[in-house]
Amino acid sequence: MSFKYSIIASVITSALLLTGCDNAPQSTSSNNQSTTSSILTGQQLAEKYIIIDGHIDVPYRLERQWEDVSKRTESGDFDFPRAVAGGLNAPFMSIYIPAKLQQQGGSKELADKLIDSIETMVENAPDKFAIATSVDDVLEHFKQGLISLPLGMENGSPIEGKMENLQHFYDRGIRYITLTHSKTNHISDSSYDENRPAKGLTEFGKTLITEMNNIGVMIDVSHISDDAFYQVMEISKAPVIASHSSARHFTPGFERNMSDDMLLKLAENGGVIQINFGSSFISQATRDYSAKARADFAAFLQENEVTAESEQAKAFRQAYRKENPYVFAGLDDVLDHFDHVVNLIGIDHVGIGSDYDGVGDSLPTNLKDVASYPNLIDGLLARGYSEQDIEKILSNNVLRVWSEVEAYANDVKLAKAQIKSQTDKVIAD
Repeated sequence: MSFKYSIIASVITSALLLTGCDNAPQSTSSNNQSTTSSILTGQQLAEKYIIIDGHIDVPYRLERQWEDVSKRTESGDFDFPRAVAGGLNAPFMSIYIPAKLQQQGGSKELADKLIDSIETMVENAPDKFAIATSVDDVLEHFKQGLISLPLGMENGSPIEGKMENLQHFYDRGIRYITLTHSKTNHISDSSYDENRPAKGLTEFGKTLITEMNNIGVMIDVSHISDDAFYQVMEISKAPVIASHSSARHFTPGFERNMSDDMLLKLAENGGVIQINFGSSFISQATRDYSAKARADFAAFLQENEVTAESEQAKAFRQAYRKENPYVFAGLDDVLDHFDHVVNLIGIDHVGIGSDYDGVGDSLPTNLKDVASYPNLIDGLLARGYSEQDIEKILSNNVLRVWSEVEAYANDVKLAKAQIKSQTDKVIAD
């Protein structure tokens, strides 16, 4: 299926199933150039349309401390009641693998364990959750009133240099892989790591990109170095995602976010950036605060000759934050990132990747947990986004990418089957 027809099929399918409305316009802007086509509130739109969040760190949170998230929990950013309140329908469960396991070993074992935990969640609450492995699953679960739990792997270290592990994790439900995390691994250099021996992707990583296309696993370019990103763009035959990144325009020098040139390349590829809500991803003022806090903490340790784990250091941190309150981003700051992406590359290339349960106590005001999506939608409405634009941001853009990745993999499988059939015929003759 061509990229053009994949877009049309995905958007029309979603529209017919969910709204019955016409196909959405191709672009909008934040300057009130598009008219709002609905008088519905953010809460009403959250309930009307599928909301996909590209990155929520529930599995690792539950690995550290198990809670029954089918009920209201005291801690964390996600549970079923709050998800329902916020209209969340398809949170990608992040199968997060710490970089330290790349050296210690155990990456694959932890990934399997975290997938097991999500399967247990579903088994314990089948009236609330269902694992989704396809676009069709997400659409069907929405109709049934279930919360879909698609799986994304954050850090490709569990692949362990073996293509059979890619198939293993596909079979277990993984539908995107963030190639690396905070340290360079056997697939890619990391944006957080000064050590970059591959100068982008490793040779194995380049082959892995092709195989991910072929099998139907979305490529996630969050966390990788700039060089690795551009190499992915050259290799991938299907659109990619940045599951939880924001715009570097607002945080100059923060390579974890995407530059304008990278966003332009992402649009050429047909991909989607899913905006991270963490204040340090959104606000330079937050980053400046954090840089000063780290410097002051390091000076305290040196002056007092104590370790970071000492009781004195713990007391210093508590007093410091009380005397110097953390600088939280606000809803308007988050909306600025959406506006910037839309104005630069269009409405078809942006979505939500909150990083709930992954960024600690750094979430912006008015976006503190999964009950908060209506606040985001109200903000988009106030900035002139149409209902059709908002539907694209909430889910249609990601569904379109996922559909195209599925279609490319199906074409590859069909071509291989045809070649095998022809080969078998020649042998038989």
